[in-house]
Amino acid sequence: MRLALLLTPPLAWLGVAYLGSIAVLLVSSLWSTNEFTGAVVRTVTTDNFARVLTEELFRTATLRTVGVALTVTAVCAVLAVPIALYMAKVAGPRLRLALVVAVTTPLWASYLVKAYAWRMLLSPEGPLSWATGYTPGYGLLATVVTLTYLWLPYMVIPVYAAFERIPDTLVDASSDLGASDLTTLRTILAPLVFPGIAAGSIFTFSLSLGDYIAVTIVGGKTQMLGNIIYGQLVTANNQPLAAALSLIPLVAIIGYLFAVRRTGALESL
Repeated sequence: MRLALLLTPPLAWLGVAYLGSIAVLLVSSLWSTNEFTGAVVRTVTTDNFARVLTEELFRTATLRTVGVALTVTAVCAVLAVPIALYMAKVAGPRLRLALVVAVTTPLWASYLVKAYAWRMLLSPEGPLSWATGYTPGYGLLATVVTLTYLWLPYMVIPVYAAFERIPDTLVDASSDLGASDLTTLRTILAPLVFPGIAAGSIFTFSLSLGDYIAVTIVGGKTQMLGNIIYGQLVTANNQPLAAALSLIPLVAIIGYLFAVRRTGALESL
């Protein structure tokens, strides 16, 4: 009885607030809008899904969005592994604490402040242009750079925790048996840290997939799914089509979770 009372509130919240909202999203994607008044017509139709699957704009935006999310995830992993390794196995206690604070402090700053800071840095007249004489400007590259900065802590923290759980004796034993540092990293540390990378990648992939604010700020003319969904919902006032488009990142995230699960990383966390 105590267990039931303990689990009922969170399960009810999950079922009503989360799964219920997804069910409403699915149902509303089957509706349409009146072309003259813009009012929602609650008649079941699959026209929205036909448009999503056939229109070139939506297909291109989907591929671009998934590609950006995967690129941001890969860059975050490449940056997070050496940072986390140094924090967990090389830095002393005081320096480790300072690095943990440095990694987590950006999470306390406003999302908009960080995005607009990168807009200023990447501006043709900004500090990066003054210092180096080059700036990528606003576009796809600026989007990847900004999203990588925004979500990097979500990759560093789980990878750091994974490195910290590895006993130092394993590294010492590998060294005593004649393994080089690269061999130790590849054969001993990498398999044990991979679950942490997989856990971090879930955050970076899903957050990049659904982002539209940073893309609006630094993306220039770059169109991603989040921007198109926002435009259909707010500008075009086409809620059913926006709901149908919203199912694309949802399906992509579910597919990514299944792919990560097949690697066995989630069971090793």
